[in-house]
Amino acid sequence: MRLLIVEDEAGMARALRRGLEAEGFVVEHAPDGPRGLALARFGGFDAVLLDVMLPGMSGYTVVKTLRAEQNWVPVLMISAKDGEYDQADGLDYGADDYLVKPFSFVVLLARLRALLRREPAPRPAVLTCGALALDPATHEVTLDGAVVSLAPREFGVLEALLRAAPAVVAKLTLLDTVWGDEDAGPNVVEVYVGYLRRKLGRERIETVRGAGYRVVP
Repeated sequence: MRLLIVEDEAGMARALRRGLEAEGFVVEHAPDGPRGLALARFGGFDAVLLDVMLPGMSGYTVVKTLRAEQNWVPVLMISAKDGEYDQADGLDYGADDYLVKPFSFVVLLARLRALLRREPAPRPAVLTCGALALDPATHEVTLDGAVVSLAPREFGVLEALLRAAPAVVAKLTLLDTVWGDEDAGPNVVEVYVGYLRRKLGRERIETVRGAGYRVVP
């Protein structure tokens, strides 16, 4: 079982990693929100231990972004924020469980094993538009049956467009969906749409003046 720990307190991260590896887990660590989100998106983990207060991006934003992208990796939030509304927020944003610091390692293991025993989320459907297909589960994109290699941001923009097709997606919506809380301006969306057009054909992503973009067959 592969676990991701997203925790900015170095001592806590070391202790969790040491204990979990002793239990037979393979563990990776991210010290901030943006790196945690990137690893959780594409790392193929069985579960994520996610702190709430993180540099760069809160744990709430990380889990909310994952769920908006139909990523159903089990998430156990761990936090010193012990208010009932804090816990409710974590669960409402999409976390599977919430554990308040300080906690017993035995209880953490029990909560984690309970998450791992749950039935896996159904495999997401392949998104298609004409000869273009995107598989959210394998992160593979094909055009006329040939695999197209996309960078993670390119994949994110294309996935958002395909999920909305044939509707138009506003530039700011793409920015919020793909870049989240990162400090990026709307022009970055234009740049990545340009990258996609070079790889997929200019005609496949249409600019709707004053509204945004849409993918077309």
